[in-house]
Amino acid sequence: MRILLLCHSFNSLTQRLHVDLRQAGHEVSVELDVHDDLTREAIALFSPDLVIAPFLKRPIPADVWCRTLCLIVHPGIRGDRGPNALDWAILEGEATWGVTLIDARKEMDAGPVWAWREFPMRTARKSSLYRHEVTEAAMGCVFDAVGRMERGEGPVMPANWGRGRERPACRKSNRALDPAHHSADEALRVIHASDGEPGASLTISGQPFLVFDAEAAEGLSGPPGTLVGRSRQAVAIAFREGALWIGHLRRAEPRSLKLPVLRLLGAEADALPIMAGPESCRYLEEDGVGFVDFRFYNGAMSVEDCEIFRQAIITAKARPLPVLVLRGDADCWSNGIHLSIIESADSAADESWRNINAMNDLVREIIETNDRLVIAAVLGNAGAGGVFLSLAADEVWMRDGVILNPHYKDMGNLYGSEYWTYLLPARIGEDRARRVTQARLPMGINEALELGLAVRRLPGDVDAADRELRRVAVELKASPDLAGQIAAKRQRRARDEAAKPLAAYREEELRRMRRSFYGFDPSYHVARFNFIRKTPKSRTPVTLAIHRADESAHHCSGRRRRK
Repeated sequence: MRILLLCHSFNSLTQRLHVDLRQAGHEVSVELDVHDDLTREAIALFSPDLVIAPFLKRPIPADVWCRTLCLIVHPGIRGDRGPNALDWAILEGEATWGVTLIDARKEMDAGPVWAWREFPMRTARKSSLYRHEVTEAAMGCVFDAVGRMERGEGPVMPANWGRGRERPACRKSNRALDPAHHSADEALRVIHASDGEPGASLTISGQPFLVFDAEAAEGLSGPPGTLVGRSRQAVAIAFREGALWIGHLRRAEPRSLKLPVLRLLGAEADALPIMAGPESCRYLEEDGVGFVDFRFYNGAMSVEDCEIFRQAIITAKARPLPVLVLRGDADCWSNGIHLSIIESADSAADESWRNINAMNDLVREIIETNDRLVIAAVLGNAGAGGVFLSLAADEVWMRDGVILNPHYKDMGNLYGSEYWTYLLPARIGEDRARRVTQARLPMGINEALELGLAVRRLPGDVDAADRELRRVAVELKASPDLAGQIAAKRQRRARDEAAKPLAAYREEELRRMRRSFYGFDPSYHVARFNFIRKTPKSRTPVTLAIHRADESAHHCSGRRRRK
């Protein structure tokens, strides 16, 4: 089938649909919802059999859904209507929730139902529920509907009715925190419901902020609203009962930056007592296998994060264990350098340079681990430098459902570093490496396995994936040919170093990166600004909008003729 994905942005769910529908043999194109006329134009150019809207912020034009079947992915149970379905489900403590696939109609979320799925709710951030339960339910719904279409069947229900109800948009008051009124558990629910966007509002030391990235601060308390202590970049804040660790804040003003708490609270937070709190990275041992567990909010890694990670690997290398597993968070493995901190710096160029060098130091530490096998356990999505960070390991074990974006160019045609010019061709060959980086498309596990970017499939369920990961890692530790594998790895690295030193790859990559950071072309700085400030797109990249490929080629040839 010809399927058009119409979306506000190319978010994680849309990427998963793009990957899995293409894998299933469908012809898939993407149109960002920029303007109704562009949507109409996309329909005319592509002539889709089906339009799927995984993530929209406004209605589809009536003349579009009247002529072409348009199915809306609604992150709510049957009968639920309104723009903040998942937010309300978290706020109201729903035990089960779901996804409903609804035929577009004039009345929002009221049309015929083509499929639905329900799932038990976890105590988790909205973004985590969206990346896991909502995404898996949406995939099931979409493939159910596609199957019905292929069999010539219609919707399963004539209208969206069920135990859900219509609810308004969440108001600011629904997301406001009052430490004197809320317990820590109640506040955590509000923060979870507001995670990602728009954040929960909280006054800290007389200043209004939006709060993100919270977890319970076990055993801590104090007068409501007071700052109790700090742990690395997080700060503990007391509520009516208990306290919460807060990892990230935004100033309560338009287009402000989401940053680690200590960067916004300044001297008052710096003076707080240091306490045991959230750990972004830690080393542990299980059944004779070393694990470095890490979690960086939204996968962004600052200079400090890279150094913490590197020191954890150094700690691991001091232990005489033959297998080391780098076990990333299931919400996000890594997306490379920390663009928000770079954007907030006095010199974005200088901070970019420091950050990419810190990433390179981390990657080199992994590459030069020659006395054991290193496994990258990619349990969450990865992009840009985060993908190449995983390739520094000897093997990549990847959870089913994870999406990789092994390219940099969407960030202002950035060349990239992290030794990718060594790691990627060594793993998949020069020609394939060139195609992957130029395609600028998301990739799922089947393609990653076929290319050789990953070598082992872990189950899609996060808990099952972790169990399988630990089982296979222990099995690998006991393998009779493990010593031979480590010896072969050491010899291969020595041959590669003799042919071309790692330092040469780094120097070549950084020469290109320096031009992006400090040169006359501002593309990287403009792209970073637009990405961090969530500037709406004005067009759909032709790499996604295959229906606009001829239009783009004609435009380029016209420019060449005019030169």
